[in-house]
Amino acid sequence: MSEFFMPQIDGAKLKEVQASGDAQAYYHLLAEPLHNELYARKDFDFLEELTDAQQLLLCYDYVQNQVLQGGFIQLFQNHYVGLLPEMPRQLTTMNQEDMAQLIDDALKEYVLNVAVLEKETSVEEFAKLYDELPQFGDLDDRFKALHEPTVKGILEFATHHLEEFGVVI
Repeated sequence: MSEFFMPQIDGAKLKEVQASGDAQAYYHLLAEPLHNELYARKDFDFLEELTDAQQLLLCYDYVQNQVLQGGFIQLFQNHYVGLLPEMPRQLTTMNQEDMAQLIDDALKEYVLNVAVLEKETSVEEFAKLYDELPQFGDLDDRFKALHEPTVKGILEFATHHLEEFGVVI
C-alpha cells in the first residue's frame, strides 16, 4: 500500500484525453479526484498524503482560480497563503522557473504587507486594497501571462511522470 493518495483514473479515458490535445480536459482529469477527496475530507491536511506533483496540481488549481478571478490580493484575503510556500520548489522541479519566481515574489510582497492583507475587510475596504497595493497588479499581470505556459508545462511533466501524480490505471 502506497503512503500517498492514489486516485483511480480510467486508462482509456486518460489516453483519449491525452490524444485529444485538450489541455483543460487533461488538467481536469488529473485534478478532479484530488478535489473530490479534499471536498470529502473537508481538511487541507489531506495535502500531506499527496506527492509533490499532486500537491502542486491541487494548490495551483486553487491559486489559479483565485488569482485569475481577483488577483493575489483575493488569494491572500481568502486565507490561501498556506498553499504557496512549497510551490516555487515544486514548479522548479517541473521546469517552470518563471512561475516559481513569480510565486516567490508574491510571497515576499505578502510578507511585506501581511498586516494589511490579513486584516478583515468590508467589501469597500477590500476594493481599496487594489489601489493601496498596486504592486499586486503587476504580479497578477505576470501570473496571467505565465498561466497558460505553466499549465502546459505541468501537463507535459504529468505525461512523462504519471506515477508522480499518483495515477493508478
